[in-house]
Amino acid sequence: MAKYRILSIDGGGIRGIIPVILLERLGLAAAAPAWIGQADLIAGTSTGGLIALALAAGKSLAEILGVYTARGAEIFDRSLWRMISSIGSLIGAKYDIANLKDVVEPFLGRSTRLADLPKRVLIAAFDLDSGGRSRQGRMWKPKLFHNFPGPDSDGEELAWKVGLRTSAAPTYFSPSDGFVDGGVYATNPSMCALAQTQDPRIPAGPRIDELVMLSLGTGISYQYIAAKSPDWGDAQWIEPLLAIMLDGVSGIADYQCRQILRDRYFRLAPVFPAGTSVAMDAVALGPFMVQFAQAVDLSDAGAWLRAHWL
Repeated sequence: MAKYRILSIDGGGIRGIIPVILLERLGLAAAAPAWIGQADLIAGTSTGGLIALALAAGKSLAEILGVYTARGAEIFDRSLWRMISSIGSLIGAKYDIANLKDVVEPFLGRSTRLADLPKRVLIAAFDLDSGGRSRQGRMWKPKLFHNFPGPDSDGEELAWKVGLRTSAAPTYFSPSDGFVDGGVYATNPSMCALAQTQDPRIPAGPRIDELVMLSLGTGISYQYIAAKSPDWGDAQWIEPLLAIMLDGVSGIADYQCRQILRDRYFRLAPVFPAGTSVAMDAVALGPFMVQFAQAVDLSDAGAWLRAHWL
C-alpha cells in the first residue's frame, strides 16, 4: 500500500530545541538517518512552523539547532528601553519582533517562496483581520499557509514572512502583517495537517488509509487546579485559562488523530520532570533542554518508525 508521510511539530518557542534533537536521535534509533527526507508533508505551528519551513528548505538539523542555541538569546532579548516603554510588557509586547526577523529572514532566504520549497508545508497562523479577503465578511480567523497546488495555494508567500506570522505569539511579539501565532488554535497542528490532505481542491490527494503521521511535542509540564469549585473572576482565571486552552487544543488534536489513524499515528511528547516548567522564552534553560531531549526514551518511537514510516 502507498504511504503518505506527515511530520507535525508543535509550538513552544525556545523549546523547539527539543524536537530538533529528537528528530536527530530518531534517525539513529531507527537506523535510518535520512528518514525525514521521506516526509511528504511537514506541518508546524510557531517554533514548529519555523522548523518545518527550515526542513522543507533543506536545512540540516544541525543548522537548525545552531540557530536555537547560538541566536536564541538574540531573539528573546529585551532592551531597557523596551522594558520601560512597555511597562514591563503590560502595554506592549515583551520582545521586538525585529529580533526574530533578523534571524529568520536570512536563514530561510530573503526571496524564498513557499512554492520554491521542495516539500509540502502547512503552517498555522491566525489572521486578525480578513479585510476584504473573506467571502463571509470582515473577521478574524485561522489561517493555514501551504504550498499545495490549487486555487487557495499560498505558494507566492515568502517563507520567512510566513515564519514570522506563525511565531508572533501574543504578549511575546507584536503581530506580523496582521497575523499572530497559530498556537491560539493549533498548538499541535496534527489534525490540521490530516485535514489538509483531504481537501478536495488538491489534485490527486492521498486517501486516509495511506496516511502515516509522526507528531512531535516540545515538552509538557503537567498542571492542574486542585480546588473543585473555585469562585474565580477575570484576574484569577486569565493565567490558568491560557494554559488550559493551549493544552486542551493540543490534547484534542492528539485524540482525533489517534482515533482516525490508529497505529499509523504516533505522538512523541516528552513530559518534563515534576515541578519543572520551561517558558517559551527560557533561553537560560537551553542546556537543560538539550540534556532532557538527549535522555528521552525513544525505543517505542523508533520501533513505530521502523514498522510504519520506513
